[in-house]
Amino acid sequence: MDAQLSIDDPYTEIRDAVHQLCAGYSAEYWRELDKARRYPTEFVQALNESGYLAVLIPEQYGGSGLDLGAACAILEEIQKSGGNGGACHAQMYTMGTLLRHGSEAQKSRYLPRIAAGELRLQAFGVTEPGSGSDTTRIRTRAQRQGNHYVINGQKIFISRAEHSDLMILLARTTPRDQAEKRTGGLSVFLVDLRKAVGNGITIRPIDTMMNHASTEVFFEDLKVPAENLIGEEGEGFKYILDGMNAERILIAAECIGDARWFIEKAANYASEREVFGRPIGANQGVQFPIARAYAQTEAAALMVTKAAALFDARERCGAEANMAKLLASEASWFAGDTCIQTFGGYGFATEYDVERKFREACLYRVAPVSTNLILSHIGTHVLGMPKSF
Repeated sequence: MDAQLSIDDPYTEIRDAVHQLCAGYSAEYWRELDKARRYPTEFVQALNESGYLAVLIPEQYGGSGLDLGAACAILEEIQKSGGNGGACHAQMYTMGTLLRHGSEAQKSRYLPRIAAGELRLQAFGVTEPGSGSDTTRIRTRAQRQGNHYVINGQKIFISRAEHSDLMILLARTTPRDQAEKRTGGLSVFLVDLRKAVGNGITIRPIDTMMNHASTEVFFEDLKVPAENLIGEEGEGFKYILDGMNAERILIAAECIGDARWFIEKAANYASEREVFGRPIGANQGVQFPIARAYAQTEAAALMVTKAAALFDARERCGAEANMAKLLASEASWFAGDTCIQTFGGYGFATEYDVERKFREACLYRVAPVSTNLILSHIGTHVLGMPKSF
């Protein structure tokens, strides 16, 4: 008998429980939300009440104290069940900036309430119209005035700002040309949106092809207490790197869930749909792309697992986080396209949910970092080739 390698999934119970929760939110629920461009308040509340959004918060602050691998399992299962974890995934990774770099007073004040679902921390204010992915060139300015910082500027493509109580905000406290290094002079603040909206912050929705609650945020003489500065002034760039790596790994896990949804949907349909007197899945032109999508997805899933393990071990994982996001997003894209090709015209009918899931999968080929920037990172930081910028 050939020896077989058995790799146990440590998150089976979590997956089963999340699957059961998601079963209470039908395809029709997500379809109607998409049509109305509405936020899934009920679903997010259910995740909060079940403790899933507090999975990474340590037990001393009321969370589960589990690892990133567990968070990946939760989000993957949501996507695989036909839902959309993008509505709330930021509450997992954004919290890490506060947890790893905030003061004990800040953590004690906010984390228990986030864990209990009393506060939503889902907004991550980094991207700006004039800087794109070049974070070191952001212009939003925070100037110290006594016991406050006064903030002016603009952020764009900030998801869920309208549905969050708190925002992690990156702003420049030292002009770029006066900073000692390119990544210096940036600071992180915890902004209470409940008080700030209408008092220095204006939020405007951006209508996009998917229901992702994307917004642009304007800051005009916003006063933020100095006690809301996270860590040291000027060191904010390195503080958000952990959050960015976690974000990419978690989104990669969502892509794996999407891909598995597409593959199951396509394989089932190809086995049932008959044309010319036989199931279309008997045709290699239909069968082989689905099989290839499966192979790509399983390979990408291994990279997601590796990246999460490195993150949990507090090892350097920038390259792995980027590769996980790249491979998983391309796997979900290919699986989605294959699913539409398998369904033919029915793939564009809203009642089958394929077109909705495919629109949602499109996002992660671009966000939170584009494929070309990932390739640039690998080329220069991993392979040591010359930088182009």
